[in-house]
Amino acid sequence: MNSSLKIDKPEILLLEENVFLFQKSTEIEEALSVLQSGHQVVVDTLFSDGLLLLNAIQKYLKENEPNRTFLEQRLYRSKYQKMSNLIVLAVKNHLLAVKKSPSIGWLKKLYPETDNFYLTFPQVQGLNSSWQWYEKGISIPVLRNKLHPFYGVYFPTRFEHLEVFENWLKRYEGPKKSAIDVGVGSGVLSIQMVQHGFQKVFATDTNPNAIHGLKEFMGETKLSRKIELDFGHLFGKWNKTTELIVFNPPWLPLSHELERLDEAIYYNEELFPAFFKEAKERLLPDGKLIVIFSNLAQITKVTEEHPIQKELETGERFILDKCYTKNVKKASEKTKRDQHWRATEVVELWCLVHKE
Repeated sequence: MNSSLKIDKPEILLLEENVFLFQKSTEIEEALSVLQSGHQVVVDTLFSDGLLLLNAIQKYLKENEPNRTFLEQRLYRSKYQKMSNLIVLAVKNHLLAVKKSPSIGWLKKLYPETDNFYLTFPQVQGLNSSWQWYEKGISIPVLRNKLHPFYGVYFPTRFEHLEVFENWLKRYEGPKKSAIDVGVGSGVLSIQMVQHGFQKVFATDTNPNAIHGLKEFMGETKLSRKIELDFGHLFGKWNKTTELIVFNPPWLPLSHELERLDEAIYYNEELFPAFFKEAKERLLPDGKLIVIFSNLAQITKVTEEHPIQKELETGERFILDKCYTKNVKKASEKTKRDQHWRATEVVELWCLVHKE
């Protein structure tokens, strides 16, 4: 893997002493008791045994934990993650050491110098699904070609916000010499801008996998000459002024119940003030600042505060040019989560300009 960046990947596990080996389904109650006590269980025979244990955890939590409101769902998932991450699988010669298991190319690609190790079952599931997306590619309605998202990089599974941005780009009549994409992720917004004639897009991200994955995806193509990448916070090393700044930030404020900050989903209280301060310094006098957001946090009662509205009401930097909205499609009937709030969710494209 040719990259000076240290790729984020699942951490190799150390096994506890006298670890419980789960070898047959008749031991499921005993294995669940071990997981409840906070100790590891190694799946030792069939890949599907890991799925049996996950189902047992779900059944246990449904009987013992509330899971109706949005906040209860978040806490439920946190407890589920703690227990499920105690289920362990062995990797030998870059293959899962259980029968009827999937072949996952990441095991060799991400761990080239380590043949034999242990991972949690949810990590293996994540690696497996990610490998399928990476190999087969995903179609995005606003892009001409498929994306092949690298491991650990957020990619859109809903497209309303991309469609709103696509419609805005079609109407945009300003200069197209350069643009900045803050938090590039899988690169969709940057590629959209290139497709609409921007000569140069400077894109940043704090996720090394996003930078590495996009470099690999672009290779020596035209995109690699149009999109310049930097691993850094907010604007990274880009200090020049530009006519367009685009930011698709996380849509939910960080909750103290979470063990770690997933920067693709949750934002801390410093993010937006820092972003608007730096954007003010880098936006040309007649430039446009685009922030793609959602009312998700408000309709799910996580917070009443809207960070963009707060900036416009209390800041002295920007004023509203236009705000475009689009209703989100109804949640799939197949989803197991209660997502009644999706009926009132709206994605938002805020176009801001300098305050005179």
